[in-house]
This record gives sequence, structure tokens and C-alpha cells, in this order.
Amino acid sequence: MKILVTGGTGYIGSHTCVQLVEAGYDIVIVDNLSNSNRKVLDRIKSITGKDVKFYEVNLLDKVELDSVFAKHQPDAVIHFAGLKAVGESVQMPLHYYHNNMTGTLVLCEVMEKHNVRKMVFSSSATVYGTPESVPITEESPIRATNPYGRSKLMIEEILRDLYVSNNKWSISILRYFNPIGAHESGLIGENPNGIPNNLMPYITQVAIGKLDYLKVFGDNYPTVDGTGVRDYIHVVDLSEGHLKSLEKLLYETGVFTYNLGTGSGYSVLQLVKAFEEVSGKKVPYKIVARRPGDIATCYADVTKAKYELGWTSQRGITEMCLDAWRWQHYNPNGY
Repeated sequence: MKILVTGGTGYIGSHTCVQLVEAGYDIVIVDNLSNSNRKVLDRIKSITGKDVKFYEVNLLDKVELDSVFAKHQPDAVIHFAGLKAVGESVQMPLHYYHNNMTGTLVLCEVMEKHNVRKMVFSSSATVYGTPESVPITEESPIRATNPYGRSKLMIEEILRDLYVSNNKWSISILRYFNPIGAHESGLIGENPNGIPNNLMPYITQVAIGKLDYLKVFGDNYPTVDGTGVRDYIHVVDLSEGHLKSLEKLLYETGVFTYNLGTGSGYSVLQLVKAFEEVSGKKVPYKIVARRPGDIATCYADVTKAKYELGWTSQRGITEMCLDAWRWQHYNPNGY
């Protein structure tokens, strides 16, 4: 079976491509490399022993995307491609809406033309905004608070409308919580441009000496130690969730929405402590003011994914930290 993966050289995309190849799927990657690196392709080959087909194509380029579909005739699509920095989205909302939404519209139009109607979509827990209560279920209120989250939410609605218009579609919407970690080989991992937006790569870059200290945004939340609590999930567990979702789409039509997390949370300082223990490195930090919009606690209810997909996370916080450090240690400057 042939799977087209948009954004397949990115952080989550590359790990999912490894899982797909190892599961026996034939994959085609489409990526414009705006926030990733072509060297990922060699790393995927090193891990799996197989070459993967790759096209440097922007989803906004309908002609080029159509030619890839015409040449390879995929059976399904896993759609990762999109801009993803919350802060940047606030500064550049039109850019985010145009790229993320128009890119998805073009992709769906090309899929429809080629009778490809199975899609796993990379959404985000940011669609929930500030939750009324935790754990967050798939039925919790939707209230995205920034352009990035709203672009994901709008795409979800577009995909639901698409199914209403043609119930031959099979679509799985995956709402990620906080992916961290890396492949156990240390060959692929999170490789942010510039100063990291996410906590774990910030921690690892402090540990390796690229950054002086970690900024901890607030220590007066109503949590175990005053710092924010989040649901961190190993990126390989997350990738395996995509394969389980894909399997469901092969024999069912409809639109299915799942939270992918662990169902429990760790505070910022708990994560720092766990990382220090497995790496043997000290991570200096400074408490700074809270960021506007940040919340105290956020973690998933993953019951639905467990019972409908047969999926649960398998890797704990120790493995997440160890694998993240291995990646950073072997690749101090990224790819």
C-alpha cells in the first residue's frame, strides 16, 4: 500500500515515515523543506535500510502536487505539512491562515481528483484553548486562542464538511498534546530553527551549552511545584498512533477524532529534574513572568484512542528524556 506523507521530513513526520516503512508501507514524501532538512531522508534510510521517494513541493503549488499524485497514485495521505509556531502565528496570522488552510484545500482538491479519500490529519490540542476541566476529552469545548490553533480547527471543520458532501471519505483527526523525545537511534529528532519554541529542545540546548539557561514562565500556578503541567508524549508513541489511525481508515468511512497523549501530566520542573537524572547534565533555569494565555494544567483523556484504535502510549518520561538527550548529544547542531 502506498502512502503519501506531506511534511514527511519534519519532526513528527520523519518519525512516522520510519514507522510506515518498517510496517511495510511504500511511502512518498512531499515537503517544501521550509522548516526541515533534506538530510532527514538519509537518516530514514540509515534506520530502515530503504530509500524513500521525495518531492520538494509546496502544497500551494497545485500543478506540482497533482503531478506527484498522477505519478504515484497513493492509496492514502498522512497530512503533517503546515506552519506550527504559536507566537509566530500571532505576529503573522494571514501567513498562517493562507499556508495551513489553503494548502489543505489544494491537497483535498487533488485527492478528490485522483479518487484518494483516506486521510490522517495532524491537528493539535491547541484547538481546546483554555480547558474548563482536565483531563480533556474529544468532546471538550473547542476554543482555540491563537491563529495557529484556529487554522487547525478550521481545517477540522473543512474536513467534516468534506465528508458530509461525500461519505466515501475516511478521515482521522489526531489532536496531539506535547510531543518530545526522538528515535532511539539518535539519528532523527526535533531540530528547531533558531531559539526553540518548545520546552524539551530548549532543555537539551541548555544542557549541551548552546543556551545559557532555561526560562521558566511562572512558578505560581496551582500545581505540584507552581510550574505549568503538560501531557508529554514520546514522538515514537505518537507516530504509532498514526499507523493505528491509518489501519482504521482502510475499512471504515467517516470522520474520527482522537486525542493522542499519555493521559497524565508533568510540570516544567519535574521534566527538568527527570532530564538531569538521565543525562547527568545540570540545566540551570530562571523563573520569569508568565506568558499571556498560558494555563496551569493540560492533559488528555485518551480513552477513545485506546478502545477504538487499540493504541496507548508505551514510553515513559525517562525514555522521553533519554532519547531527546541522545539526539542532541549526537547532533549538537542539528542535521
